[in-house]
Amino acid sequence: MLLLVNIIGIFVFLGIAYVFSNNKKAIDWRAVITIVGLEVVLAWFFMKFSLGRDVVIGAANGFNWLMKVANEGIAFAVPDWLQPTTGSPNFVTSVLLPILLVVPLFDILTYLGILPWIVKWIGRGLSFITRQPKFESFFAIEMMFLGNTEVLAVSRAQLQQMSVKRNYTLALMSMSCVTSAIIGAYTQMVPGAYVLTAIPLNILGSIVIAAILNPVQITPEEDIVATIHTAGEKKEPFFSFLGDSILGAGKLILIIAATVISFVSLAALIDQLFSLTGFKWLSLENIFGTILFPFAWLLGFNVQDAFKLAQFMGTKLVTNEFVVMGKVTKDMLASRGVFANEHARVVLTVFLTSFANFGTLGMIIGAFKSLVSKEKTDFISSRVPQLMLSGVLVSLLSSATAGLFAW
Repeated sequence: MLLLVNIIGIFVFLGIAYVFSNNKKAIDWRAVITIVGLEVVLAWFFMKFSLGRDVVIGAANGFNWLMKVANEGIAFAVPDWLQPTTGSPNFVTSVLLPILLVVPLFDILTYLGILPWIVKWIGRGLSFITRQPKFESFFAIEMMFLGNTEVLAVSRAQLQQMSVKRNYTLALMSMSCVTSAIIGAYTQMVPGAYVLTAIPLNILGSIVIAAILNPVQITPEEDIVATIHTAGEKKEPFFSFLGDSILGAGKLILIIAATVISFVSLAALIDQLFSLTGFKWLSLENIFGTILFPFAWLLGFNVQDAFKLAQFMGTKLVTNEFVVMGKVTKDMLASRGVFANEHARVVLTVFLTSFANFGTLGMIIGAFKSLVSKEKTDFISSRVPQLMLSGVLVSLLSSATAGLFAW
């Protein structure tokens, strides 16, 4: 019965996207069906097929190995920090400081031209399969490595040449981004195999939801790629580049730490203010749980579990994924409570593995303001609710698809 609800949920999420589409008549349903079908096949491959499981487990182990390597540098600088005293992983040493290794590593791969080559060929294959414009397909792959604002920055020339509607498509897709530099941090807090499963599902989900919400038809002459990277420009000296990369990683750590501390503190403050009303039930988690309960139930849960997961989902959208991962780490990795059920572990992990939250909205709009004309920026800024809807629907679609194969 719950499996049937899960299947129905996929159609409901696609139906919601259709209801809020900017141009229902222009939707390429053949492409939509193809992409959704590919997403289901990939979910089956990673969740049920032995080779697929080996791939994601191997990738997760690879990121965990990187985290252990990063501990060598952490142990040299602050050895006492590696010994948690609370019984839970130390958020700073297990999540934040390893970014100082991972970000420069991926930047070096970009500097050497390895990542651009991977993006180019995977993007071409994705464009051929999904019948989507070439640049949109490249963008979906590239933002997985660079991040949403970073990939927008290196695509300035393309954005300026593209129509305002195609710019808006990229904004919609950016709401579902997750970058390689953060994957290692995720795998320290929730099951790594499910994190790695979520990434390709989110890529396909971002394409299909954008294709429904904002269908755009282009001519062959418009289907060109002006630039993916700043190829052709003279490279800066390697060690200068590496120094900038390390400084960028440090800034990223400060941003994440500040955001998590601020959001957790603000949420606690709001709950304290709610407690003054005398209504014990009134809290942020319960409000979120009530709003998102129908969607959590459609992911294939009984009423009690659906409400609990809806609380986590809502908290993630208003704060960020790190806040929720910090709350569920011990129970999820120990497979206890609501997470004794594999379906719950898979669904919530996949839902959390994206940057879909209110903070991301400001980052995306800010990036476009610095890159394109005021006309294009105003068009995107006037559609903030639809941007947020896109991120939520991609997370729900990916979770529902992965959940089909975990019971």
